[in-house]
Amino acid sequence: MMKSLRMSALAAVLMATTSVAAMAEVVYHRGNAADPETLDQHKTSTVYEAHILRDLYEGLVAYGADGKVIPGVATDWAVSDDGTTYTFTLRDDAKWSNGDPVVAGDFVYSLKRIMSPETGAKYATVLYPILNAEAINKGEKPVDELGVKAIDDTTLEIKLASATPYFIDLLGHQTGLPVHPATVEKFGTDFVKPENIVTNGAYTLTEFIPNAHVKAEKNPNFHGAADVAIDTVYFYPTEDRGAALRRFQAGELHTNNDAPTEQVDFMRKELGDQFRVAPYLGTYYYALNHEDEALSNPDVRQALSMAIDREFLADEIWGSTMVAGYSFVPPGIGNYGESAFADYKDMSIIDREDKAIELLTKAGYGPDNPITLTINYNTSENHKNTAVAIADMWKPLGVEVEMINTDTKTHYAMLRDRGDFDVARAGWIGDYSDPQNFLFMVESDNDGFNYARYNNPEYDKLMDDAAATVDLEKRADMLKQAEAIFMRDLPFIPLMYYGSMNLVSDKVAGFEDNLLNIHPSRWMSISE
Repeated sequence: MMKSLRMSALAAVLMATTSVAAMAEVVYHRGNAADPETLDQHKTSTVYEAHILRDLYEGLVAYGADGKVIPGVATDWAVSDDGTTYTFTLRDDAKWSNGDPVVAGDFVYSLKRIMSPETGAKYATVLYPILNAEAINKGEKPVDELGVKAIDDTTLEIKLASATPYFIDLLGHQTGLPVHPATVEKFGTDFVKPENIVTNGAYTLTEFIPNAHVKAEKNPNFHGAADVAIDTVYFYPTEDRGAALRRFQAGELHTNNDAPTEQVDFMRKELGDQFRVAPYLGTYYYALNHEDEALSNPDVRQALSMAIDREFLADEIWGSTMVAGYSFVPPGIGNYGESAFADYKDMSIIDREDKAIELLTKAGYGPDNPITLTINYNTSENHKNTAVAIADMWKPLGVEVEMINTDTKTHYAMLRDRGDFDVARAGWIGDYSDPQNFLFMVESDNDGFNYARYNNPEYDKLMDDAAATVDLEKRADMLKQAEAIFMRDLPFIPLMYYGSMNLVSDKVAGFEDNLLNIHPSRWMSISE
């Protein structure tokens, strides 16, 4: 009898231990290149913020583990014959984290909010294809004239100004993520605070400590919660890529979405498949301030661009994790064909340097009358090394360079607020595979991204005409003409096409390399 009791007690202990083990919290420690400036989906502009927002919210469409668009809150949609009316059917089990149902009216409210001029959305232009969106965003029409309507709680209608072949892809962007209307109305801009926020994605925000971490915990009301394996996600700002690598090696980070390029050889040797490099839809560039006295001269801009040895930057500075870039639109993008490459693409660097000196002499500059420029860049050894190399390449032209480094948040705030700079490092990662997503950045009225203060009516007209063209071949030709003007005028100097670099622990499953480098936490699992 005593033996039987002991065996029963032992079995109970083992069962309890097994139960505790089974219930152990699964925590994902995720490096995220920089601290978010905001978690208001209508005011964001960086991929650092998008990574977090895609965990917190779900739009009409979402992204699968492979980076491709899948149904989200909308289970399916129909498109009118002329391509201008989309009718979405919403799932009936979509809920907010507070238990409220997600209804079509929430998307109407959210789309009107991002287009309202009072919101100050930096990225509102992404959704300009919606009927009257641009006029509303510019204060020319009332917000109630936006082409969105809730037919009923599970049916949403969106009308476009003209057929837009990539519209569904646009809705995957963070600007298409909904806000919880009642929470925004109650708390205003403070709706993003952890104690106030209501989300509808796989996770909900529980902590945001600037320069430390963002903590998100599994949302039990998410319709796919049963398939979400990770309970808690910590996003850490990892601007110091070298420190992030050390944390990864120590097991403090499960993944990091960048890596120090100066240690590429080491990582390939020591980390093997845990160091991943994959093609990425993005361009690394330098913005030129067209209001600067010297840089307002197109000959000066061309000379600066010609003298840059992009192959050296890509191979030596970035360890072949980038590809030399001679166009702003990266090759291989959808709905386009070949990009409008710079006409000096195939010239030797020596011939290009000679031509650059000739152009600067023509503009009245040289060693006896040097141009002094500042290069602003955001914190990263990779960006610093790039700036140092370019400054050295400009020396033979008689260009003197000073460098200013700030953290990512400060750097991009300066650019958006039309700050005082000459040359500034920036990068653009495509939100969808279409050339418009790159070329729209320097339209004269794009205050959020036209860092160069570029203003060319001919360019703007081509972009407007392309937006109104349904024929994809004719549209591609118009966009190609616009890019040719871009490469002539150089509001930005394209330097390289991105490759994504990720550190991914062997303990992580479900992390799939993809062109957009999008990796929602809901598809991953961690084994310790």
